[in-house]
Amino acid sequence: MRIGLFITCLTDTLFPDTGKAVVTVLERLGHQVDFPAGQSCCGQMHFNTGYRREAVPMVRGFAAAFAGYEAIVTPSASCAAMVHEYHPVLAEGDAGLAREVASIVPRVYDLSTFLTGVLGVSDVGSYFPHRVTYHPTCHSLRMLRVGDAPVRLLREVRGLDLVDLPDAETCCGFGGTFAVKNKDVSAAMCADKVAAVRQSRAEVLCAGDNSCLMHIGGALSRMRTGVRTMHLAEILASGEAR
Repeated sequence: MRIGLFITCLTDTLFPDTGKAVVTVLERLGHQVDFPAGQSCCGQMHFNTGYRREAVPMVRGFAAAFAGYEAIVTPSASCAAMVHEYHPVLAEGDAGLAREVASIVPRVYDLSTFLTGVLGVSDVGSYFPHRVTYHPTCHSLRMLRVGDAPVRLLREVRGLDLVDLPDAETCCGFGGTFAVKNKDVSAAMCADKVAAVRQSRAEVLCAGDNSCLMHIGGALSRMRTGVRTMHLAEILASGEAR
């Protein structure tokens, strides 16, 4: 299977180890992963702030960059949801682009859905001897509907002690520009999430979106909780059990 890595802006610029982890996991399973150099932003920031016309060239660029791949895998449920839900909306009025988008959307997957749903794999040969709790991000939960795929993957990691996160489905308060425009509300929501994480007594908070991990992780760090954040891909890429 020809797989293209959709790295996303945030991962590329701030969390490159997550992208490397995705490649590690897929190569461990025997697949070759390409990185299309022509990829750029999926347009989510522009779309969410009202710059829909400016986002259309990004939709066109995405379709061109990933046209030849059987599967496009990303470590961001948020960006995958943008492609699934809003690229078709942005392509309306351009018949050619609409056809390209309709062809490519079904091939875009977040990592957990690709592993469990397409490859049919839950055990990727990982070893991570730590107490972990999982935060289901809003886009993964409500838009992409990944279900229990991330949890199924975590349960198969050798040595990992998966503990419940109280009020897990509650938003962390990030929401992209929401955290900037409504900082007080965002901070209060994040404080509630941090309290839940501390209540779980986990060593590591895991999620499928680095944006949310960045938001929660900043608060965990400032409060000196000792809890670290890790993307699902990084835990799955951890050394094979011996």
